Amino acid sequence: MYETPFHSQSLGQHSFLVTGGAGFIGSHLVEYLLKHGAGKVRVLDNFLTGSKTNVELFSSHPAYEFFHGDIRSVDVCRQACSGMDFVLHQAALASVQRSMNDPVTTHVINADGFLNMLVAAKDAGVKRLVYASSSSVYGDHPDLPKQEHKTGNPLSPYAVSKKVNELYAHVFALGYGIQIIGLRYFNIFGPRQDPNGPYAAVIPAFIRELKAGHSPVIYGDGSQTRDFTFVENAVQANIKALFTEHAEAINRVYNIACGESCSINQLFTTIAQLLHSELKPQYLPSRNGDILHSMADVSLASSLLKYNPTVNLRKGIEILLANH
Repeated sequence: MYETPFHSQSLGQHSFLVTGGAGFIGSHLVEYLLKHGAGKVRVLDNFLTGSKTNVELFSSHPAYEFFHGDIRSVDVCRQACSGMDFVLHQAALASVQRSMNDPVTTHVINADGFLNMLVAAKDAGVKRLVYASSSSVYGDHPDLPKQEHKTGNPLSPYAVSKKVNELYAHVFALGYGIQIIGLRYFNIFGPRQDPNGPYAAVIPAFIRELKAGHSPVIYGDGSQTRDFTFVENAVQANIKALFTEHAEAINRVYNIACGESCSINQLFTTIAQLLHSELKPQYLPSRNGDILHSMADVSLASSLLKYNPTVNLRKGIEILLANH
């Protein structure tokens, strides 16, 4: 992966901070930057949900640096931002269901931690900060496909925390002149995504259960839809957001997805076929906080960032299974 660059600039003279760089998406960003000759890549992580295995992949690289710390401390954020040109902010406590069970921790990490990062980036003179938002901010807005300017009421503490990120980013761009770009991820999946635990994402959970000979759980009737997005597409979006020189592209939020809709039932069938499994799913009641239907309009990212998702759902699952 990442043999073909998504940027045209030389990365050798730049330093990058990746918060949450031991996590799923963060570690892919680190991999991309190091593979393409970044001058320095510093990871900030506390291993709350990130994996030491992910960062051990890079430990021998001369441009790689690890900073063990927590974004809930503004002093840690200041130290991590010191000397950095660019920040890719991926650190967060993901999962709608986790936030329903523990809203306080989700808020403190996702909202307070994000504010700490903005303050630290501002004071350090960072050139640009790109951060992870979420499709969950669309909440109860019924329109499909989802367009950036039409959001509804959030349905979970996680969604609220990501909406707060977007509001703070707008205020800091307006009030302090920082260049900030937000990316609303739609159900990112791929290698290194944790398949274990009660908050595992649906694709790795399905694969784990089917490989173990167990029937995966589907919450609700399985008709709910998602816009599943392979991690390589998310990396492309981050890199293009970091380096766009389009004046209108700065200080905006973008949908990052494939622009395709797939039901959970269809997803299960696809994975079961690829694994040659005849198992059937078991259905449990739907969960509070879950959005019913989700599909992105990616035309804004396509127009202003030149984002072009190249890996569709089936191809992404095939790559994921090949990496298992």
